[in-house]
Amino acid sequence: MSNTDFMLAVEDLTVSFDGFKAIDKLTLYVDRDELRVIIGPNGAGKTTLLDLVCGKTRATGGSIKFVNREMTGLPEYQIVRAGIGRKFQTPSIYENLSVFQNLAVSFPRGRGVFGALAFKTDATVRQRVADVAAEIGLSDALEREAAQLSHGQKQWLEIGMLLMQEPQLLMLDEPIAGMSVREREQTAELLKRISRGRAVIVIEHDMDFVREIADKVTVMHQGKILAEGSMDHVQNDPRVIDVYLGH
Repeated sequence: MSNTDFMLAVEDLTVSFDGFKAIDKLTLYVDRDELRVIIGPNGAGKTTLLDLVCGKTRATGGSIKFVNREMTGLPEYQIVRAGIGRKFQTPSIYENLSVFQNLAVSFPRGRGVFGALAFKTDATVRQRVADVAAEIGLSDALEREAAQLSHGQKQWLEIGMLLMQEPQLLMLDEPIAGMSVREREQTAELLKRISRGRAVIVIEHDMDFVREIADKVTVMHQGKILAEGSMDHVQNDPRVIDVYLGH
């Protein structure tokens, strides 16, 4: 399949670490406007898959196409520039900067703190910061120091820092870990909002949250895809039940 309408087309993807296939001939297609959740027991290869897509880990074989462009072999910064954003489990925000500054330094022109502080925060950047702050629910917190935010707000700020770069594909690893019930509800709303016009891939363990947000669920097991479809569909799949109850 050379050309594809999918935003992300992963085909026959394999990665081996010392002969162990962490990802084994995996094929996955994700559409624009889709919120895909990847679930599976620990060691299934979920985080490794995201590492491969963002270029942190190099594939042993197979193909990763993003908007029809081959990504395998590209350095991480080129993958980011192509429009792929990735959030890891622990937030990496600048604690001593304000929410506004955190967002402003993430504007593509100002890569890195020194670059950002050197360039004028012009109307374009201010407008973009205002738009993103509204999207992540932090409009009232722009002048606050990031260190003072709640755990959930820090997670949203980090998502906002990615959104500043206008990614077409956003990948999030366990975004609600450690959040309060209210923050989880707000995060569900946030993820649904930001999947409009782009693709979002979320790795998550909390099944209630998965049911709440997922357009489609992919179940991974031992580096392969075990099942795919709606939450109801995969929950009732005997192989999925077996894998989850077997652990």
